[in-house]
Amino acid sequence: MRHEEILQEQQRLLAQLNPGLVAFLRSRSHTHEQAGEEATDGQRPGGPSAEVIKEKPVMPPSAREPRKKDELEPGRPALVLPVTPDKDWLHMDTVELEKLHWTQDLPPLRQQQTQERMQARFGLQGELLAPSADLPTHLGLHHHGEEAERAGYTLQELFHLTRSQVSQQRVLALQVLAQVISRAQAGEFGGQLVGSILRLLLDAGFLFLLRFSLDDRVDGVLAAAVRALRALLVAPGDEELLDSTFSWYHGASVFPLMPRQDDKDDEDESKEPPAEKAKRKNPEEGGRPPPVLARHDVIKGLLATNLLPRLRYLLEMTCPGPAVVLDILAVLIRLARHSLESATRVLECPRLIETVVREFLPTSWAPVGVGPLPSRHGVPCAAAMKLFRVLASAGRNIAARLLSSFDLRSRLCRFIAEAPQELALPPEEAETLSTEAFRLWAVTASYGQGSDLYRELYPVLVQALQAVPQELGAQPPRPLAMQRIASLLTLLTQLTLAASSTASEPISDCAEASLSGTPSLITWTQVSGLRPLVEPCLRQTLKLLPRPEMWNALGPVPAACLLFLGAYYQAWSQQHPLELQGAMLPSLCPGDWLQDMEHLSEELLLPLLRQPTLGSLWDSLRHCSSLCNPLSCTPAPEVPPSLASLGCAGGCPSLSLAGSASPFPFLTALLSLCNTLSQIHKGLCSQLAAILASPGLQNYFLQCVAPVAVPALTAFSAWALRHEYHLQYLALSLAQKVAALQPAPATNPTLHHGVALALLSRLLPGSEHLAHELLLSCVFRPEFLPERASGGLEAADFSDRLCLGSRGDPGCGRGALLAQACQDLPSIRSCYLTHCSPARASLLASQALYRGELQRLPALLLPVPGEPLLPTDWPFLPLIHLYHQASDSPSGCPPADTVGTVTRALQWVLVLESWRPQALWAVPPAARLARLMCVFLVDSDLFRETPVQRLVAALLARLCQPQVLPNLNLDCPLPGLTSFPDLYASFLEHFEAVSFGDDLFGTLVLLPLQRRFSVTLRLALFGEHVGALRALGLPLSQLPVALECYTGPPEDNLALLQLYFRALVTGALCPRWCPVLYAVAVAHVNSFIFSQDPKCSDEVKATSRSMLQKTWLLGDECLRKHILHYKLPNSALPEGFELYPELPLLRQQHLQRLISGVLQTRGSET
Repeated sequence: MRHEEILQEQQRLLAQLNPGLVAFLRSRSHTHEQAGEEATDGQRPGGPSAEVIKEKPVMPPSAREPRKKDELEPGRPALVLPVTPDKDWLHMDTVELEKLHWTQDLPPLRQQQTQERMQARFGLQGELLAPSADLPTHLGLHHHGEEAERAGYTLQELFHLTRSQVSQQRVLALQVLAQVISRAQAGEFGGQLVGSILRLLLDAGFLFLLRFSLDDRVDGVLAAAVRALRALLVAPGDEELLDSTFSWYHGASVFPLMPRQDDKDDEDESKEPPAEKAKRKNPEEGGRPPPVLARHDVIKGLLATNLLPRLRYLLEMTCPGPAVVLDILAVLIRLARHSLESATRVLECPRLIETVVREFLPTSWAPVGVGPLPSRHGVPCAAAMKLFRVLASAGRNIAARLLSSFDLRSRLCRFIAEAPQELALPPEEAETLSTEAFRLWAVTASYGQGSDLYRELYPVLVQALQAVPQELGAQPPRPLAMQRIASLLTLLTQLTLAASSTASEPISDCAEASLSGTPSLITWTQVSGLRPLVEPCLRQTLKLLPRPEMWNALGPVPAACLLFLGAYYQAWSQQHPLELQGAMLPSLCPGDWLQDMEHLSEELLLPLLRQPTLGSLWDSLRHCSSLCNPLSCTPAPEVPPSLASLGCAGGCPSLSLAGSASPFPFLTALLSLCNTLSQIHKGLCSQLAAILASPGLQNYFLQCVAPVAVPALTAFSAWALRHEYHLQYLALSLAQKVAALQPAPATNPTLHHGVALALLSRLLPGSEHLAHELLLSCVFRPEFLPERASGGLEAADFSDRLCLGSRGDPGCGRGALLAQACQDLPSIRSCYLTHCSPARASLLASQALYRGELQRLPALLLPVPGEPLLPTDWPFLPLIHLYHQASDSPSGCPPADTVGTVTRALQWVLVLESWRPQALWAVPPAARLARLMCVFLVDSDLFRETPVQRLVAALLARLCQPQVLPNLNLDCPLPGLTSFPDLYASFLEHFEAVSFGDDLFGTLVLLPLQRRFSVTLRLALFGEHVGALRALGLPLSQLPVALECYTGPPEDNLALLQLYFRALVTGALCPRWCPVLYAVAVAHVNSFIFSQDPKCSDEVKATSRSMLQKTWLLGDECLRKHILHYKLPNSALPEGFELYPELPLLRQQHLQRLISGVLQTRGSET
């Protein structure tokens, strides 16, 4: 080789090497000059490593003259072998060139000239590589697959590597896939890829590829498989969010992270036989294979593959590294959050809990310093304590078993008795472990369990409380320390509630009823001394309120202090005086309680309410609200439907409900304390009512009642909305207490009533108690209907007279109906409590949670948030229930007190239609019309009752208003109704049988027959129920809509036109007993017989001519004149239309041509 070629080859080799390695070698040459010179000589082309490159390749004779199949393609460069074949090599006498092309240099990168989609390629860190990226080969991203010139691995290639026989390749593939999943969940691929990476992986069987990898015998493969499993199951940010909000108002209660079945699955269920439905409801009992289970629920599919025994084996027998242990514990925590069934399976897995307790929560261990741990075994682990806390949250039975069967009491004592800095663990791990110990104890205390530890650890808790002011004074506050303080306060809150003397009955409907009757071992005297220690902490935190940075750094500590005070006064108010005297505390009488609360209000709460910075918190409600900002609850693109996730990757924005600047936790806790104080001390209501006058709260409420769609229910939106609904409910509860005690009219009662109505239709499962309380207190409270005493009744009558004229009895107008409804509010409330109350078991469980009845609380895990507790049309629920009962009753007898129930429901709907129309905006007018029609189908004589007649007429008039009527659409799907034509057919049959010409009944029959609605409805009447025409005697003057709605545009359905003409000719339709439809039929027949559209088909033209001929030959002169001389609809005339004195010229000519043609035909026949 020439010297220039040597230098060129040297540069090419250097370009292929890692630049860092080249720089390192060159730096050594500068440090060790002599050694560097020798090394440089050794690297020159003349050295041993480059000898093969120096020699000119010698081709064997057979290779110098290649065979035809090995001939090089024209234009392809000659193949240069990296070694020179020797004739003594066995079976190397023939060189197969096509198998040696991979030894050549990579071809140049081809640039994509079109916009066609390309396969995504990823780097070793899971990053997405651009298609045009020209990366050096030393990065290890080039291989011998398709498009070898492009760097990176496709998902297909990574899947192929996971099945390699080389363990290093399997490890590499699993690590890259784990990184890809993590980056996808973090949203790094948004907008760059088509579709979802996670859905593509799950559809390709990635879940079971991981499960097979967990059975590998190579430690590196096991570690990579566990990390990939954690990346798939544990969404980043979810656990951080739930941990940071544990100390919020009922923050320990969470929804299960369980996927919802979509509508398609529900439709598939309805087509299956009952046996198959049972299998779908109990999939594991039905023996469904894991792939089928995983398609709908990833967690269930994994549990069906014996994942838990395998994870236990890895923890117990293989003793993996620290990272693998943390990954396994994170996976177990995610499994426990799925559902009660999954948590039970984790608990009952043989030797799993014993292994975790023994290996990762030992009571004695060798001191561990700062730095990475060589092994997690034999060292306390905060993640293990968190696992038990999540398991205990799933149910009181699990919590009791953890405390009794696995000796967690001794672990709690061990890790709470010592301060974090004395635990001989790394500082962060020690503080997190102490925090999780407080949280686990708080969860068990929520069931009234673990109270026996309070006596032993009381000095420790007092000492920890005394150290809180010092921690709060740190600049800036440490996040871990703030979480630990908040968890301590939450624990004390639950222990204080346990000291309540209220005796509760066990929940008979609950599986854990045998454990609910255990009395608490904590007495009031043991917790009465905690308030003097907590109140100074609250005062210290409130001093930081004017400094937003410091205030936000406190996290949930101020809210936890307020919640403790609320629980303290609640428990104090429930102590019986005799018990207090028996406890040698005779000075604690009700008067002392009231004075103490007045002191707290005057020195702490009222100055707080006057602070301008508190007003800024109220103002920020709208900006942080998920209800006011639905886009903040948009699900992440990488959340597959079979794997529920909160989707909080990257954390939440500071101005969001879960953000660091969120006002919701503090304001919710403040409202909770104010409600407790006003419930006990009625005299404080007027002072605390200043909260309700905050402009920020008023603006927030105004936006909540605006006609805006609620965010779609996802795991995150359900979590966020639940906390937002807590604040709304507590504000409404305080408002109704103030309204009930103040002689003056309440502040903004209309707004509060609108919020209560909106909240009632939005509450999610788990909030049954709140819905029940809203029905009892706010929704039907007369003080929240100021229109009844401020001219609303007269305004309703005046509005009706303007729209409908002055006809009708003034005593039966809408004003009189509304006045009677206001008097009947107690009966209306009883009616809706009967028909809208949730199931008893759910209501009792929810009451136990919100009332602090610890002995009756079954679990902190809430029901699955499939849909709100009440539908959007809940005001019509009594009517719907009666309709279904009447339909399902074999005897056909209506339920008892049907008239009263229907009257109360119609009264309430009329109140909402008149004074709270925004409460019904989500119910389309067509759905309201269908509900009114159901009233007539309940019973044969129900519509004859005078109250029902008047109320239905008033509601029907509201539906027929000019601003409402255009929105009446009967052709779109209606909620709760499979088919409106089917309902209308039943309605026609019932009308034909029992109406006896009732005008109101007839109005409801006529309303869906307008021209803009489906022709199916008109065909049903004129085709199948033509006998009902004789009973439709509604006068034209009482038709609630314009006659033009029926006559225009001209009818184009040939079958219906023929039915119109037949009804007219046969006398089934005449103006005496059916004036409205007579005018309609005449109008459409007239338009049809004189239509001369050249685009019409021959059949239509023939039918039109035939109909015109028959009309001309009619013997009934009046009918013939009406059909031929019809001009315009006019409901003021007796016939309902105007007539031409003489036919227009074009029509005369058309008729003359037809007549002459008929006469010629008859003459030729004769």
